[in-house]
Amino acid sequence: MLVLHSKHKPGDPNMAVPQTFPLGPIHENAGALEEPRTCSRSLAEDFLEEELRLNAELNQLQFPEPVSVIYNPVDYAREPHRSYVTQYCQGPKEVLFLGMNPGPFGMAQTGVPFGEVNIVRDWLRIGGPVLTPPQEHPKRPVLGLECPQSEVSGARFWGFFRNLCGQPQVFFRHCFVHNLCPLLFLASSGRNLTPTDLPAKPREQLLAICDAALRRQVQLLKVRLVVGVGRLAEQRARRALAGLTPEVRVEGLLHPSPRSPQANKGWEAAARERLSELGLLPLLTE
Repeated sequence: MLVLHSKHKPGDPNMAVPQTFPLGPIHENAGALEEPRTCSRSLAEDFLEEELRLNAELNQLQFPEPVSVIYNPVDYAREPHRSYVTQYCQGPKEVLFLGMNPGPFGMAQTGVPFGEVNIVRDWLRIGGPVLTPPQEHPKRPVLGLECPQSEVSGARFWGFFRNLCGQPQVFFRHCFVHNLCPLLFLASSGRNLTPTDLPAKPREQLLAICDAALRRQVQLLKVRLVVGVGRLAEQRARRALAGLTPEVRVEGLLHPSPRSPQANKGWEAAARERLSELGLLPLLTE
């Protein structure tokens, strides 16, 4: 049975924050886009604190087989993750795009949700060292921004918004991207396990904690619309945010996974059509 604990040598200068595992439209005035400003970091710092609180609660959980190794990129990739939050989560967000949990070649490498390496480095302009997880699976090494393998889901997701928005500031003016669960689960074979692959009891314990964290995060960011990327994220968001005051609308977006035949037929066209249905294109193209 696997228990999550971050292990670091005493005095290690790269020591991560100790963790014990147990979110009317907001429109800015029209005008030139502003570059990220480090003077407006209080909300970003509060969001990072919420993530640490979530990690502390998740660290109390135990995960039996088929889980063999667990990665938490919010911990070991904390420098690029912190850069992502402090640059792009500086004020309230009207829309939150919600993924389920990290992928092995995306956020697990970069600390950014759907964080395909090239997009993170060249479009989002995020860098920084990524440490080795306390336990690393030999078939899923963490190479950080040097990872040579592209995550198809992340390349599709962020590539679409890069083409639509042009500059990151256009996207993040009203929107943010976050995962419900910060943990990547790997089987002994190295196979990626989603939360639905976990045994019932630890799965429900995990998701209950993540649901509560999502409610806090949505309220912190003053989100009015959560777009679940994939059916599972949408379903969990609906469950977590039901009855929240003020009411938060929840909708869904097709997951860009290469395992989805529908996504492989043309995810960008499907995503554009869906965002048009949701009335979001004006927020992303102004």
